[in-house]
Amino acid sequence: MKASLLIALLAFVSSSAQAGSGGAAAQKAEVCAACHGADFNTPISEDIPRLAGQYPDYLARAMTDYKSGVRKNALMNGQAEGLSAQDIEELSAYIGALPGNLKILPLHRFIR
Repeated sequence: MKASLLIALLAFVSSSAQAGSGGAAAQKAEVCAACHGADFNTPISEDIPRLAGQYPDYLARAMTDYKSGVRKNALMNGQAEGLSAQDIEELSAYIGALPGNLKILPLHRFIR
């Protein structure tokens, strides 16, 4: 009896610690990683953005815009459709906190 209670308590503490360290968000992000890469730095093609290290508020806005249809992309509109506001917040915080490998383009490329 004591052993099973101890095992149950340890399982609960372990799952709570995992959820607190991004466990739930990491699980939700697995579907995103299929295209954006497991580390969110190595997308499957050049036209898919790297997301790790991006500003969480930018990510949240993009996902919210995909969800509402303001931003158009057949795949992303479908993926964002089922996300709640809390899902978007958690995913944005999780992905934004990952070590990023974003490209910084020189300003002179935009000034002509």
